[in-house]
Parts: sequence; structure tokens; C-alpha cells
Amino acid sequence: MMNRNAAEKERELLKMTYRLVYNVSPYMEYHPGGEDELMRAAGSDGTDLFDQVHRWVNYESMLKECLVGKMAVKLAAPQGMLPKSQVTDTLAKEGPVSPSYDWFQTDSIVTIIIYTKQKGMNLDSVIVDYQDVSFRAETIIKDYSYLIHMVNPMELIFSVRVANVGKVEIDLKKKEHTSWKHLGRALENHNSLTPRKDTGLYYRKCQLISKQDVTHDTKLFCLMLPPSSHLQVPIGQHVYLKLTIAGTEIVKPYTPVSHSLLSELMAPLLPNNKYIYFLIKIYPAGLFTPELDHLQIGDFVSVSSPEGNFKISQFQELEDLFLLAAGTGFTPMVKILNYALTNVPSLRKVKLMFFNKTEDDIIWRSQLENLAFKDKRYEVEFVLSAPTSEWSGKQGHISPALLSEFLKRSLDKSKVLICICGPTPFTEQGIRLLHDLSFSKDEIYSFTA
Repeated sequence: MMNRNAAEKERELLKMTYRLVYNVSPYMEYHPGGEDELMRAAGSDGTDLFDQVHRWVNYESMLKECLVGKMAVKLAAPQGMLPKSQVTDTLAKEGPVSPSYDWFQTDSIVTIIIYTKQKGMNLDSVIVDYQDVSFRAETIIKDYSYLIHMVNPMELIFSVRVANVGKVEIDLKKKEHTSWKHLGRALENHNSLTPRKDTGLYYRKCQLISKQDVTHDTKLFCLMLPPSSHLQVPIGQHVYLKLTIAGTEIVKPYTPVSHSLLSELMAPLLPNNKYIYFLIKIYPAGLFTPELDHLQIGDFVSVSSPEGNFKISQFQELEDLFLLAAGTGFTPMVKILNYALTNVPSLRKVKLMFFNKTEDDIIWRSQLENLAFKDKRYEVEFVLSAPTSEWSGKQGHISPALLSEFLKRSLDKSKVLICICGPTPFTEQGIRLLHDLSFSKDEIYSFTA
């Protein structure tokens, strides 16, 4: 075999394919068939097994990083194998590895595989666009962006999958059943890992499908992604909408919402993975929103890739969630409410304090009240700054008295998160008051444009 010492034999899982010896230990965690499947060929000739499963794979390309050397003599049967726990413990001690990609093909499909080396990846971590023969796949890995960017003149229809082990697979459907010699010509920043803060905004044109009145000055807009795009905006993140007005490109940030607060109880009006919803207040004297409101059904708006640093990991073991929103600062709270009440089992209490001028300004009031009726963990309080004489609820502006009564933990030392969003003076004043009430920086998250 190879002249290797006993320690190395204990540490590495060696496998032979086509008389070539590979150390596949670093790949075990990411193998789609799992570690047990790889163990079937440990220390033995795995050519037949490989051919049964991967005959269509270019093994020289896929396994070149694992190549140890050529086999000189026939392998003896293994006397024993390294226990799985020892293999995984060894791998866990190794430092993080930069992402990489590979590809293989069948007669009809090309599959690009991105190895992120990170667990906890999901579909909103991947953004794919195909525009003007430019193929672009961006994978968000923590605070970094890994980019595959190339020219391919083929007509591409694709689907995206993400495995628990952090492997992203993008299937490209071939227009013709021919063998591809390469994926395409590399473009700027192809195969690069860049801090997200250093990446520019990328836009795709989305079509206006519907708009409906929510209040006297706020509308729910529905935009459809291009058929050649995959984009799911993570909870708590925003995008930029771009319009050309009087020859100048104008952009404004907006946080997408669900089509309904009670979306888990309702059949989606449209498939969630192809449509983006926005609650937008129209300012008659403004520059951007009147132009947006004048768009006709079928017109196009450019939508950027997501931005923001809100992490759903903040919900882990969370017990009390308090939301402070003013006006359209309510928009990031929509997905947060839906996610927290559906996916955070440790949650005991969710409370929303919603500040507006008048009753007519309250967005989705009936839905907010119905949600409180449906889920006893959730409460909502409306606060009006210019109420009518008939208003019997709370009134005024954000204040120590309002907050001290509202922000009561379910237990003395319960884990708390307070999210706040609204006009800048509201948010800044709210953060000062929260600190005065002895809430720590880690317990407060403010959404700012």
C-alpha cells in the first residue's frame, strides 16, 4: 500500500478507486450517503462500489484533493476500522476550511455542488440568478459571501437543494442532451469568498403582480421573482427596491413580510418561494413611494439581494420576546412573530407594543387581534399619539412608564430579546429607555435602515 506510520493509519480513512488511493476522511461529514456508506470501502478496493453509485461522476476531478497516490500491490483485507467517534472527533479539531465547488453531469442535468463546510445552512442562504447568459450563485456563510459567477450561453432552468451537512446542490437542466466540457467562462470574483460588507448590491427585475389597500395610506405589494432566480429573504433582513425616476436611479430599503400574519393557517395565495410581499406606506409628497404606487400590474421593479445582520440564533432557548414597533416599523415584526410562535418551543411570552397616530393607521389590526386569540402566549397593545375621544386604549409616545409596565419577564431570570423598529427618533429614544431599565445590549436588537 503506502509507507505510512501507525498514527497516520489510525487517523485516516483510506479508500482505493481505479488503483488510486484516496484519504476521504475530510469528506466524510459532507458525503450525501453518510459516513456508513464511505466505511463500506474503507481500506479496500472501492472501484465496484463507486461504479454502482457514481459511474457518471468524473471521479478524478471530484476526488483530486483527496488523492494520496497510486496503488502498487493488492490491498489486504482490513484488520479493523477506526471507530466513527474517533473519526468525527479528529475532524472536529481541524480548523475551518474555505468553501469549494465541483460539478458533474448526466445526459440532461448538470449539478453544481458547493461544499460550505458549515452546518445549519438553509435555502435562504443561497441566491441564484441567471440573467443575460450570466450565471451567478451566491452562498451566504455567516458574515461572508461565496460566489460562483460565470458566462454560460445555455438556456438554464434550475432547482436548489441544501443538505444538513452544509452541501448546496444546484441542478441545471440542459436545453440539449449534449456533454458539457466546462461550466462556462469565469467572470469577476468567481470562486471568491468575500466579507458581506464588502460586496456590492446585486439586483434582479421583479414583476408587480398585485397591490391592495391595507390602511388609508399603506398597501401590500406582491412582486414575482424572475423564473431564473432563487431568492428567499431571511427573517429580519431587508432588500432595496430600485426605480428610475426622471432619469435617476432611486433606491429605498424595505423589509419583506409574509402575505398574512396567520399564514401558517392559510393556503398561500401564491407559492412562497417565487413571490415577495411588502407593506409600504405611500407618502403623497414623497419622491419614491408615489412612483411605486403609480406602477401598473405587470410593470417591473428592481430588487436587491438581502442585507442585514439579524440572526435567528438569537431565538435559541428564548423565553420572552418583546416587540416595539412604530408605524411601518411593524414590517420586520411580521416574520419574527410567525417564526417565533411556530418554531421556538422554549417561548413563554410574545408581546407587541404597536405605536401609531390614529386607529386608522394600525396595520393588520384584526389579524393582530385574531393572532392573540389563537395563541395565548401572544399579546398586543396599541398606543395612539392622536386618538379620538372614543379611544379607550393606551395613548402617548414611547416612555419609561409605558415600557416598565410592558416589559415584564415571565420569570426573574428568563432569557429575553427586545426588538425595536420605527422612525429614527423613536428607535433611538427607545434604546436609551431600555438601557435605563437595565436591559443589556445583548437583549436589544434595533432595526435601522
